[in-house]
Amino acid sequence: MEQSVGALVTRSAQRFGDKTAIVADGKAWSFRQLDSLSSNVADSLRERDVGKGSVVSLYSPNCAQWVIAYYAILKLGAVVNPLNLMLTPPEAAYAVNDCNAVAVFGSLEKLVPLRDTLGAGRVRLISFGGPGASIESFDDLLTDGEIGSFPVEGISPDDLSTIGYTSGTTGHPKGAMLSHRAILMNTAMTSTFHIRTEHDTVVSALPCSHVYGNIVMNSAIACGMTLVLHAVFEAKAILASIENYRATIFEGVPTMYMYLLNAPELGDYDVSSLTRCTVGGQTMSTYKMREVEARLGAPLLELWGMTELGGLGTTHSLYGPRKHGSIGIPLPFLSARIASLKIPSGIAPAGEVGELQIKGPVTMMGYFGRPEATAEAIDRDGWLHTGDLACMDEEGFIFVVDRMKDMVITGGYNIYPAELERVLCEHPAVAMAAVVGIPDETKGELAKAFIVGKSGVQVDTDGIVEFCRQKLAAYKVPRFIEVVDDLPKTSSGKILRRELRLREVTQKQPS
Repeated sequence: MEQSVGALVTRSAQRFGDKTAIVADGKAWSFRQLDSLSSNVADSLRERDVGKGSVVSLYSPNCAQWVIAYYAILKLGAVVNPLNLMLTPPEAAYAVNDCNAVAVFGSLEKLVPLRDTLGAGRVRLISFGGPGASIESFDDLLTDGEIGSFPVEGISPDDLSTIGYTSGTTGHPKGAMLSHRAILMNTAMTSTFHIRTEHDTVVSALPCSHVYGNIVMNSAIACGMTLVLHAVFEAKAILASIENYRATIFEGVPTMYMYLLNAPELGDYDVSSLTRCTVGGQTMSTYKMREVEARLGAPLLELWGMTELGGLGTTHSLYGPRKHGSIGIPLPFLSARIASLKIPSGIAPAGEVGELQIKGPVTMMGYFGRPEATAEAIDRDGWLHTGDLACMDEEGFIFVVDRMKDMVITGGYNIYPAELERVLCEHPAVAMAAVVGIPDETKGELAKAFIVGKSGVQVDTDGIVEFCRQKLAAYKVPRFIEVVDDLPKTSSGKILRRELRLREVTQKQPS
C-alpha cells in the first residue's frame, strides 16, 4: 500500500503510462498526463504558500480538472475538502470557513457567488472555467517550468488527508477527518473484493466529492482502470458510454438503476460488456435488483458506506456468495456488530434489529473542531455508531433496515420506510418510491408514500394499496399515496426523504 493518496497516480503513471485513465466531456487523459498535470498544479500551489496541512476545497461537478486538483492537493501533503455540489454558496462558505481552507477550486459559476461570502484575500478562488474578478484561472497553474518531486517527502499514512462534511440534517454539517490510511485502505480493500484490474473500464456519474464516487475514482486510478466520468446522470448518455467504451463496470445508486430500467431505449444499447455493477447509498428492493441483473446481464453487488468511513464499510465479494437485499460483510481489517436496542452495551442476536457499528482503520479520526460530537459518534472502544438500523444473519451477512431517524412510529408500532419502499417497487407500475411519516393527532405518525410511475404506465393508487395489503401487516400499509413526477435527490442520486417530510409538515401548518 502507498504512503499517501497522492502517490496513487504517480505509481500508476509508472505502471500504465499512456493508457487512458480518465474520459470526461469527450476528452481522454492518460495516467502519465494526470500525474504530470497534478504535479504542475502542486508546484503552483506551493508557490502560493499552500503546503503540508493546508486545507483546500473542491466545489464543482465531475471533470478531469477536479481529479487533477485532488491529487495535486494530496501530493503536497495538504488536506482536501470535497464539497457537495448541491450546497448553496452560503452552505459551501460555512464548510470552507469551518475547516480553515486557504483555497477553493471549482467552476466559475459556483465560485462567483462564493466570492462575496468569503473574506476577501484570505481564500484563493481558482476556477476551472477561466478567470474572473478576484478569481484565478486553473490553466495558470498548469505551468511547464521545472517541477519538483511529488508527492513531497514526509507524508505519513496516519496524516490527515480529507475533511468530508456530512449532509447536516440538523444544524450545521460536521467535517469528518480521514487519514491517508483510511482512503488507501478503503480503496485497496474495495478493489480486492470487486476484483478491479487494469482490464476494466468503469462508467460513473457518482460525484467525485461523494465518498462512493471518490472510492470509484481512487480505485480506478490505483488499479489502472479507465474511468468514463459523467458530470450528471442521464440514462441515455450512460447507456451510450457503456456501449461505446465497452464498459465492464457501472456504479450507481438505486435511483440511477430505476431510471435505466425505466428508459424506453434500454434495449437499444449493447451492454453485454458489463461484468458487474455496484449499488449503494440507499436500500434497494430485491425485486428491482433481480430486474437490473436480468436487463443488464451482470451481477449487482450491493455495498454500504458513509462519510465517516471515507467510503465503504461493507460489500459483497465478486466471486463469493451474495445475498440480494444484504449490504454484504465488512471489508477486510474491519469489524461490524449489531448493538442491541434493548440492552445497553449488549450485542443483538442474529436476526434482531439494532444499530450497525463499525470498527477498524478506515474510521474517521473525528469531527473537525467538534470533540463532543466525536465522542458521541465513536465510543471508548473505537466503535463508530452509524445511526443505521440493521440485523445480521447466522452467516454474518448484514441487512440494513433503515436509518434510525427515518423510522415511523404509528400507534406505538415501528415502521421502517425502506421495507415499504421495497414492496412498493415490486408493483409493476412503480418506478421509484419514497415513504415518510407525517404527523397525526391520533397515532402520532402515519406512513405516506410518494410514487413515480413507470414510463407509459397508468398508476392506480387503490390497486397499489391493495397490493401492499397482501404483502404487509395492516399497520404498515401506507395511509396516503401521492403520484409525483420525480423525487428530490442529493447530488449522488440519493432520495431525500427529509425534503418530502418537510414539505408535508409545512403544508399542514396554518397560514
